[in-house]
Amino acid sequence: MKYLVLGPRPRRAAGSAGGSAAGLLPGSLARQNVLVADSWMIDELAYAGPEHLDAAFVAGFDRKQGYPDPIEDLDALAAQGLGADSAVVDLGTGTGQFALGAARRFGRVTAVDVSPAMLDLLRERAADAGLGNLDCVRAGFLSYSHAGPPADAVYTRHALHQLPDFWKALALDRIARMLRPGGVLRLRDLIYDFRPAETEEVFRNWFGHAATDPAEGYTGEDYAEHIRTEFSTFRWLLEPMLAEAGFEITDAKYQGRLYGAYTCVRR
Repeated sequence: MKYLVLGPRPRRAAGSAGGSAAGLLPGSLARQNVLVADSWMIDELAYAGPEHLDAAFVAGFDRKQGYPDPIEDLDALAAQGLGADSAVVDLGTGTGQFALGAARRFGRVTAVDVSPAMLDLLRERAADAGLGNLDCVRAGFLSYSHAGPPADAVYTRHALHQLPDFWKALALDRIARMLRPGGVLRLRDLIYDFRPAETEEVFRNWFGHAATDPAEGYTGEDYAEHIRTEFSTFRWLLEPMLAEAGFEITDAKYQGRLYGAYTCVRR
């Protein structure tokens, strides 16, 4: 994603699962969001990272991601009472690993992304699986306009870091307003669970576990590019944003002081 006022900032999203989006599945709601065009608003497509718009990169995206299993996230939503009649929005859906699983378990899933290439692949996969309850909408955190009754849950994985903190706060507020009271936000992202003075130590350990083959995973170069050009934030900055948006954190788990998984309920 990119700010109009800042200009393009092409980059690669290390560890991202989101992409950008376009189009609809057969039988889905015949609609497509128009990306925000106000002069003060950022252009989310430009901040998505150019590789996420490339069909060749998208074709190998899941292999690079390591095929993350969505079962833990699906179970977390089910534990909050979601079931066969529930409506779920997946923001930054990417190739739809979560969206496809959610469509098999919940009532209706709206998969949102700014990348046409990501959504083209997801539409094909959903059609092959016969999932008529999965809609695809081309939009982003700041441009998706939710239609119909409030959603029961919003899910997003490794995509919110594409926004600087000011815009994260706006995005979280928009997410809260598209949810019903008691609705659930399940958030996964690359979030820094350490103090500034610990940065070098944590990053040194992180780089030591990086992949050596960029086709097989994220390399040290990928991590360095993420740190320089993306907008992962500290936990102690993100959590007040969630509270200000009206969320209560019911569960938070971290892996390696870098990867956070949150379950939040709209108050």
